[in-house]
Amino acid sequence: MTTTRTRFAPSPTGFLHVGGARTALFCWLQARHEQGDFVLRIEDTDLERSTPESVQAILDGMEWLELDHDEGPFYQTRRFDRYAEVVEQLLAEGKAYHCWCSKERIDALREEQMKQGVKPRYDGHCRDGGEPVAGVKPVVRFRNPREGHVRFDDRVRGTIVISNDELDDLVIARPDGSPTYNFTVVVDDWDMKISLVIRGDDHINNTPRQINIYEALGATPPQFAHVPMILGDDGARLSKRHGAVSVMQYRDQGYLPHALNNYLVRLGWSHGDQEVFTRDEMVELFSIDAVNRKAAAFDHEKLNWLNQHWMKTLPPADVAPHLAWQFNDLGIDTDNGPSLEDVVSVQAERVKTLREMAEQSRVFFEDFDAFDAGAAKKHLRPVAETPLRAIREALRDLGDWSPAALDDTVRAVAAELEVGMGKVAQPLRVALAGSGVSPSIDKTLWLVGQDRALARISHALEYIAVRAAEQA
Repeated sequence: MTTTRTRFAPSPTGFLHVGGARTALFCWLQARHEQGDFVLRIEDTDLERSTPESVQAILDGMEWLELDHDEGPFYQTRRFDRYAEVVEQLLAEGKAYHCWCSKERIDALREEQMKQGVKPRYDGHCRDGGEPVAGVKPVVRFRNPREGHVRFDDRVRGTIVISNDELDDLVIARPDGSPTYNFTVVVDDWDMKISLVIRGDDHINNTPRQINIYEALGATPPQFAHVPMILGDDGARLSKRHGAVSVMQYRDQGYLPHALNNYLVRLGWSHGDQEVFTRDEMVELFSIDAVNRKAAAFDHEKLNWLNQHWMKTLPPADVAPHLAWQFNDLGIDTDNGPSLEDVVSVQAERVKTLREMAEQSRVFFEDFDAFDAGAAKKHLRPVAETPLRAIREALRDLGDWSPAALDDTVRAVAAELEVGMGKVAQPLRVALAGSGVSPSIDKTLWLVGQDRALARISHALEYIAVRAAEQA
């Protein structure tokens, strides 16, 4: 039985975008589903546009998404000798030829064809023996068959047939000897024994050209699966104007990698009406054959829903490292405060992203400079002095600083003073959090911690005293 081998082969000319991430996920899932191999290859032959920073951005994105590779990363720039060897093989076998046509001739040919309404293509001028031209370095062109057709069964789009007379003799090596995309892809996938190529449907037109090169090399082409593009909510192709398109932007905005993977897998693939998938379920259930050929639209609200679901559902210990990154990015020192797992357990119900969670949890780690004016005006009045003093005394010697014990303590103070819970809890909330919004008062006390809570209540009492003096 042949081992399934898939590959993800991005070009390092920018960040890892959402469409590329979904392709990588599909490749990874298909390989894992069939207990095969997943190969990572960096297609960096565009020497002008490829950068080390872009390579690192791709590697960072793959690591953050937890899409581990079995082999690689391979770099095309380290395989130029191999490409040159195959070019020479094709030349020696008469399956490729040198083309001496100047750029000016090619441009004039293209312009004339466009005037005539004909699809621009090379006319084969040097196909049967071009003469060297002084001052011109030749390219190498693949001798594409002129008869027959290319037929392949795409695992997403079904059977596709292209007539060879629609294809021209594509350049496989530039004047400086550097190889071109359609050629390097074939050599790489052949050498790396890739059995299934999963990629965007913008590559469909490349596939018949590549199949002809495989056959010229005596190699068996892999299977192909061309997945549909991702659209924005306006039906246009997903771009920067729709919001974040870089995978790492989603990390920065506070999304869990599992939530993004869960969302991306549903863009074009489904398993009944199921929306939520664990990582194991995705591996077990995914099949490239079930991917829809229609383009899918990106829905940020659904991503937000999934993100909150996984923040609440995953063990807090799994979420905490991602929350730690957010705190660090915001410059918040979490060494002096509650455990991040406890923060997750309290805050996950209240926010949609980890960024919101970190921003709203700052008060558990850092003191605030001033009370929210509206909340202080409403709740830190002289009438609040008595309940705040009472709760401070009750909390001072409390040995069990747990949510249950804290809830009992606040209720006991309210009962002793014969006032409603709100008369104690709301002034206490403003004292602890600086505003009128926080988790339940027992959880707020728990996360603020005993020493910090007592200090903040004392600060609120001082604020009330100053306010009372000003009003006297």
